[in-house]
Amino acid sequence: MEIVNLTLYELRQKIRDGELSVCEVLEALGERIAATDSTVGAYLDYNIERALSEARNVDLSLPLGGLPIAIKDNINVKGELCTCASKILTGYRAPYDATAIARLKSAGAIPFGRLNMDEFAMGSSTENSAYQLTRNPWDPSRIPGGSSGGSAASVAARSAFAALGSDTGGSIRQPAAHCGCVGLKPSYGRVSRYGLVAFASSLDQIGPLARSVRDCALLLSVIAGHDPADSTSLDAPVPDYTANLREDLRGIRLGIPKEYFSEGIDSHVRSCIETALQHCKELGAEIVEISLPHTPYAISTYYIIAPAEASANLARFDGVRYGYRTANPADISELYFNTRAEGFGSEVKRRIILGTYVLSSGYYDAYYLRAQKVRTLIRRDFEQAFQSVDAIVCPTSPEPAFPIGERTSDPLKMYLSDIFTISANLAGICAISVPCGFAQINGKKLPVGLQFLCNFLEEQKLLSIANAYEVTTPWSRQSPPI
Repeated sequence: MEIVNLTLYELRQKIRDGELSVCEVLEALGERIAATDSTVGAYLDYNIERALSEARNVDLSLPLGGLPIAIKDNINVKGELCTCASKILTGYRAPYDATAIARLKSAGAIPFGRLNMDEFAMGSSTENSAYQLTRNPWDPSRIPGGSSGGSAASVAARSAFAALGSDTGGSIRQPAAHCGCVGLKPSYGRVSRYGLVAFASSLDQIGPLARSVRDCALLLSVIAGHDPADSTSLDAPVPDYTANLREDLRGIRLGIPKEYFSEGIDSHVRSCIETALQHCKELGAEIVEISLPHTPYAISTYYIIAPAEASANLARFDGVRYGYRTANPADISELYFNTRAEGFGSEVKRRIILGTYVLSSGYYDAYYLRAQKVRTLIRRDFEQAFQSVDAIVCPTSPEPAFPIGERTSDPLKMYLSDIFTISANLAGICAISVPCGFAQINGKKLPVGLQFLCNFLEEQKLLSIANAYEVTTPWSRQSPPI
């Protein structure tokens, strides 16, 4: 088997057995990036020589000894660029490691490369990057999903073995579904956000994208855990998530939310999901219909809360201390105004304006406070559902990857791409997307994702259920034609 086609778990075993050296792995990875990334455009920056230098001192006995992990461009890695794919942070280099990165390094991993994304993680297609376009490896005329589009595209294109992304409203799971890989959003607080450039602080969560559920479990076992530097991180034990991954679903009750199976689902996606549900039955699962009655309010709630938090978080980018600064301002007001006008892209500006509006005097109660109350109702829907089912299953996205440019002039249609993923962030629960088949459109195979959701801090159960589906189906082992 070609090196770049190995899963993270397989790669670790071959390195430990001496069948492969870390240098051979990195060289194969470099060759693969050189062969594919001019088409895919997943990487904003990478340095093979630096990685080879780090590999000489790595302890191969550690859990991730010698394994290169690609990083989304909003997670700080000391000494490396961290631009959030925004002009306003052009040339900015991180002065410290995010906690998730520090834990990767302590486990022997080599953080490798900076992956493209929607600017400040605001988008569902990775078309909002200030630097370049990332394309779907299965069909380069289509988007890879977003905002972690570079992370998903690199894993799918075999130019990364695994990657870290961030998920605020589906930004790990939706691109994983569109690119045919596995993407995990942990429970809120399960992974420290220290060193993740904040978009919406009550929603953001770092998580892994990989080629298998077991790979995601391996990475989560390393990056999860309490961090005193993040007041929202949870002081809860971290199990070995790779242990006891099941291969059947006997005794498992899976809930199908009737609100998620609406008329808006693409026929190809619906067919793949129905086939996947039948397979879950054959594995022993009991499928029951449930209701999440406040689902219709999720999009509206999210697009009040997330922009409100973004408007506060992005106020720090003002051209005074770091990043882009406008040329020759007449005074401090012009410095602020011109720097932000020139430095931020249109989608970021749209969300800052919207967020500032809903927080403004006279509108706070009508919008932001009401949205927080609805968020509580959405969380209660899930709490009630999980009293009768082990997990919830649904599509990850209502349609396959759409053509580049199709929705850039229609923000509302773009926002609806995340209709099945947003609720998990609002509720703070864990969720995962696994490949479940392909839509055949215009002669191209486009991946479809199946989403499993479990209750708060039930990642072990979630990974076990997802693993049973994944290892008994062929979808995650297929690679794009690129």
